[in-house]
Amino acid sequence: MITKINLAEKFAKLDEHWSPRVVGELDGAYLAKIAKVQGAFTWHKHDDEDELFLVIKGHLSIELEDQRLELAPGEMVVIPAGVMHHPIADAEAHVLVFEKKSTAHTGDEQTDRTRSLDEQFRPI
Repeated sequence: MITKINLAEKFAKLDEHWSPRVVGELDGAYLAKIAKVQGAFTWHKHDDEDELFLVIKGHLSIELEDQRLELAPGEMVVIPAGVMHHPIADAEAHVLVFEKKSTAHTGDEQTDRTRSLDEQFRPI
């Protein structure tokens, strides 16, 4: 059965920052994830996968090695594979992320914030 997804309801149920949860799958290879974010995440990269960030609520900064991107609600950016990036949210922001199923949460880094794919698939 095909069902609709209410992102506002899903975001309201999240109680952790930087802990993405899967809300949909595309073509059996891509995942749509939501996350509440606040503070600074870790510098990391994904060697083989691009990553799309779409800000739903709040503001997200993404530092790159040579620039800083500022994203407002309704704005998005695609971070190409292999590019070091450092997401930061001064205040809580809600973000929708699209990435391949093979994308490791913190890329080439392992931290206490790293979430396995199984953790990301936990029901909301």
